[in-house]
Amino acid sequence: MDGKKRRQKISIISTIHYFRLIYRSVLFLLLLFEYILYRIGIREFPEPGIGKQTAVSLLIWIVFAVEMIFRFFPSKYESPGCQKQFKRNYIKSGRTDIKIADNNATILVALIWVVFNAAFGALYMLDIFDKGIMFLLCLAYSVCDMICILFFCPFQSWLLKNKCCGSCRIYNWDYAMMFTPLFFIRGILTWSLLFLAVALLIRWEITFYKYPERFSENTNRYLECANCTEKLCVHKKQLGRLRKQIEDYTAKKLSRLKKE
Repeated sequence: MDGKKRRQKISIISTIHYFRLIYRSVLFLLLLFEYILYRIGIREFPEPGIGKQTAVSLLIWIVFAVEMIFRFFPSKYESPGCQKQFKRNYIKSGRTDIKIADNNATILVALIWVVFNAAFGALYMLDIFDKGIMFLLCLAYSVCDMICILFFCPFQSWLLKNKCCGSCRIYNWDYAMMFTPLFFIRGILTWSLLFLAVALLIRWEITFYKYPERFSENTNRYLECANCTEKLCVHKKQLGRLRKQIEDYTAKKLSRLKKE
């Protein structure tokens, strides 16, 4: 290999993450287009009730409802970060010392998120924001969720300090955080999404407190790097090297231009 490390291919799970980023971004843009049409008076914005939906809003509901339903079950095509809750993914390490360093920070994350979204809720209650903005906020969160997984997560870097998504204490909080703005919008479709999201969150937390050994790398070998099927850290390092190469190339170009 001439002393060079062989480049690893992007894992199937990471490829699925990219696919989600693409179609969630498309859904956001489609909803944004509908909202613009609504604001200029061409059409009404869809209400959250059954029978009052456009094709786009119904598609959004179906996509995320299906995503969440599948999250209730074990899958080899999902991130180890959310799969560690299942019994079949618990590989005993022989150790009994449960170490979850970021557990206390979860309370801070929850408080920040509630306060952050309470501000948006207040703006909605004051009629400064409308339903369209709240829906768009949810879709924006869904895109940011994938950005956090694939590129940079502020919760991981600044608060939780976990080594990767696989060891993330709050991985299955994603949908509950994503659909928090729907709490302020009454309707079968909006609250059904919120219900599924909260159900995922509650199940995750119950499992954590009943079986904490599944969530600790020290007691669960499934969370060890050698057993990871996602390999996001490899992917992120490759992106980091590419970014460094681009920065170096740009710096050289600017230096040459200055000399000229």
